[in-house]
Amino acid sequence: MLKMTGLNEIAKKLDDLAKKAGEIDGKHNVPMNELLTPEFVSVHTRFANADEMFDESGYKIETQEDFSSIPEEKWDDFIRSISSFSDWNAMLSKAGEAWATKKLGF
Repeated sequence: MLKMTGLNEIAKKLDDLAKKAGEIDGKHNVPMNELLTPEFVSVHTRFANADEMFDESGYKIETQEDFSSIPEEKWDDFIRSISSFSDWNAMLSKAGEAWATKKLGF
């Protein structure tokens, strides 16, 4: 009798991947600390984590309102000065890709 455990294992992994993909499909409100992980920030900036990056920005950022009050152009300038990203949205987009990749188990 021929036992095909390899194919069963592949099918299970594909099912798991499809389930995970379904869970992240669509729009999500991902907390900033899940997007700007220490791993992501340390790879893309000179900072060890997002708190260090925010502290270095020169802006007092303790609440969402504090962050929202920063002029977008000034924040984009800061992001350009500390990373290879062209602006904040580009950084968040890349962080979102990293978040999704991690959720998919890659």
